[in-house]
Amino acid sequence: MASRRRSTTRITVSAERGVFMISIAAELAEMHPQTLRMYEARGLIEPMRSPKGTRLYSQSDVEKLRRIQEMTNELGLNLAGVERVLELEEQLERASRRLEALERRSAQMREAMQAEMEAVRASFRAELVPYRRTKTDLVLTKRPRPAASSSRRIRVERDDG
Repeated sequence: MASRRRSTTRITVSAERGVFMISIAAELAEMHPQTLRMYEARGLIEPMRSPKGTRLYSQSDVEKLRRIQEMTNELGLNLAGVERVLELEEQLERASRRLEALERRSAQMREAMQAEMEAVRASFRAELVPYRRTKTDLVLTKRPRPAASSSRRIRVERDDG
């Protein structure tokens, strides 16, 4: 007698994809389906809809429902407080993404500026012509004339280097 082997097929689904009908989502979140409908009416949760209009909840939706339940049951927040917390979390997430984008842009600009500075330095090094002083070169420098004095002085220095 041949024994049959069971095979299990695992399917990976995005956490954002709506796969649970309201009864399953309510059971997973340990809530009554009517509570999910009420949360949807208040805008706390937005399940996807099938082509026929059936609510489809994602794994992320179920996790959000659990968080809402935690905030109401364990932290004592009312639904208005939960709404505010969720709004603030969204704002924080947007600000964090914006900050990350600005930091990436800043790093790119810093790298471009460094490259440009190196190019400028290299161009100056290429344009410089070495000058070697001899013992007979005299360096004449004029000092600014003091306002009170009317005499002119010229300083002559000799560079023996």
